[in-house]
Amino acid sequence: MEELEVTEVARKYALANAFEFQKASSSSVVGKVISNISDSKKDMKLVMKIVNEQVNLVNGLTAKQIEEELKKYSFEQKKVEEDKSISIQQAIDGEVSTRFPPEPSAYPHIGHAKAAFLSSEIAKKYHGKFILRFDDTNPENESQDFVDAIKDGLKWLGLEYTQVFFASDYMPQMYDFALKLINDKNAYVCTCNSEKVKESRQNCKRCSCPDKSIEEQISQWNKMINGEFDEAEAILRFFGKIDSENTAMRDPTLYRILKTTHFRQMNKYVCWPTYDFEGAVLDSYLGTTHALRSKEYELRDELYKSILEKLNLRIPYLYDFSRLNLKGTLISKRLIKPLIATGKVTGWNDPRLPTILGLKRRGILPQAIKNYVLSFGLSKVESKPNWNALLNENKKLLDPIAKRYFFVINPIELIVENHPQEISHTSLKTHPTNEEFGKRILKVNRNFFISKNDLDSLKIDEVVRLKDLYNIQILKIQENKVIGKFVGNQAIEGKKLHWLPNIQGEFKDSKLIQIGDLVDDKDEFNENSLTEFKGIVEKSATTNNTGTFVQFERVGFAIYDSENDCSFIKCE
Repeated sequence: MEELEVTEVARKYALANAFEFQKASSSSVVGKVISNISDSKKDMKLVMKIVNEQVNLVNGLTAKQIEEELKKYSFEQKKVEEDKSISIQQAIDGEVSTRFPPEPSAYPHIGHAKAAFLSSEIAKKYHGKFILRFDDTNPENESQDFVDAIKDGLKWLGLEYTQVFFASDYMPQMYDFALKLINDKNAYVCTCNSEKVKESRQNCKRCSCPDKSIEEQISQWNKMINGEFDEAEAILRFFGKIDSENTAMRDPTLYRILKTTHFRQMNKYVCWPTYDFEGAVLDSYLGTTHALRSKEYELRDELYKSILEKLNLRIPYLYDFSRLNLKGTLISKRLIKPLIATGKVTGWNDPRLPTILGLKRRGILPQAIKNYVLSFGLSKVESKPNWNALLNENKKLLDPIAKRYFFVINPIELIVENHPQEISHTSLKTHPTNEEFGKRILKVNRNFFISKNDLDSLKIDEVVRLKDLYNIQILKIQENKVIGKFVGNQAIEGKKLHWLPNIQGEFKDSKLIQIGDLVDDKDEFNENSLTEFKGIVEKSATTNNTGTFVQFERVGFAIYDSENDCSFIKCE
């Protein structure tokens, strides 16, 4: 190891560190030296001595001097990220048509985002169409509110679709296709009770209902669509393979009777198709060329193709991908609804939930969601990742746009006995690199607030720095008060305290909400999934609108959640 080489590398990265953060840090620079000089660890004492010397020298330069000297050095370009675009087979440019077919029975969540982004990106890649189709053929669970919520969620995510369809608008056409199946002896009306149907499918034994004549089948079908049967009295079944190892092919239900009022069609229809029938038929009828479905439908792909074959309809290319399940939370509406009903979460926009509303309130950016869900591609590999990759993606996007402020948790008094009278205010950068954000001014006097969390680390006679202000020596440490004295302005290495002036109008009482896992490894509700920290915040951080992003130094990124209680939610 050559001392000259260490000095040169330390100088180079001290300049770069100071240019980016206005002040070089020895801990940051030494890491660069170790990664660039393989044998530098053999004499860390010497390395640290050289690094500290160069850091101190660089920190004594002006910003202009640092910028000029940096021009002498070259830095490796960041590696270009691998192409994560999604490719499909049998794609003709300009003729690809994909769809996102949500049932309007719940608020959209991150799983919906994955399905929608995958289909949207494929359509974009091949200059095709991306269709939004509401599969609204189950009137018992659906509503216009959910339609609006899904549209709003897609808009917020930045997803644009070419057309909007509602499956219920195509009931006449789907009735015609069902009748064709009956006429061709590929479907039959079954009047067995549900237990008998279940038993026949389990035993791979068909009932006698298919033995009825075509005329009788059509007569009973007409009775179904005219509402002459009660619910569960009759169903239309596909004439599949009753002894198939694939249970989806054992004469599945294609139509059932539901006399609940539909949110759009009102009481116009009582005989409704199942997703097996409606999904396949409308994919073909409405021009979908490539249909993406989550892996849970993989066993039903055979049925999908078989229905279309019997109808002599074009069969789209099917792609199955793994569902997205996040560790530590719940996605299923069936599991979330009880938590809302019992008040364990506040609603569909609770920031602990992976709903689009919850993610938005937590401060997760649409682009972060897009980058995250597309990183899985069309893989079928099942996994249950934690939040870290999504949160890290989000932090990268927040860093250039979030203004910096001080937030002091559990504030206690700090009195600087000999505070210089000439220091009545200080000017702080609102962002370390974005000059357009300007500066913020804080009034100061001898009275400050610091975090009680720092008490245990303080020692009598220790010299510490009030961040971006000046240095103090600790004189007394009490339970809720610290007394110190001013000992100079020159920046020093070592401990830094975040602070706020104890001056009326310079701070506001606030709270910071930390999000934890909603459930444990057994999917049991975690009573400690939400933690509130009381503190004070710079008043200027609260003059923005709710939904504004900030970074509280030494605390992390947060989103301004409510003006009423001046609360922020951590985005990490």
